[in-house]
Amino acid sequence: MKHIAARQKAVTRLPADLEPTDAELDAIETEMPLVLAEVELLDALIAQLDRTPNEFDARRIRRARNRVLDARRDLANRAAGLTVSGDAA
Repeated sequence: MKHIAARQKAVTRLPADLEPTDAELDAIETEMPLVLAEVELLDALIAQLDRTPNEFDARRIRRARNRVLDARRDLANRAAGLTVSGDAA
């Protein structure tokens, strides 16, 4: 197996500290309910791939989709509540 190596220097340098900032961590924390709801929906969809879907699977998928929609609504409402005065309407 051949190893591939770069012949040129990197164009941009990586910053010394690769840790996320506090603002990035806050954004991740804010979006976490949506991420968890989407993971639950994916789990429900994957579970029904290897067998014939039944009423329980359909109900589980429907509930997971509703949780995703609820999480998206909550996230959008939270973002809309953060508008700064003086913004264009």
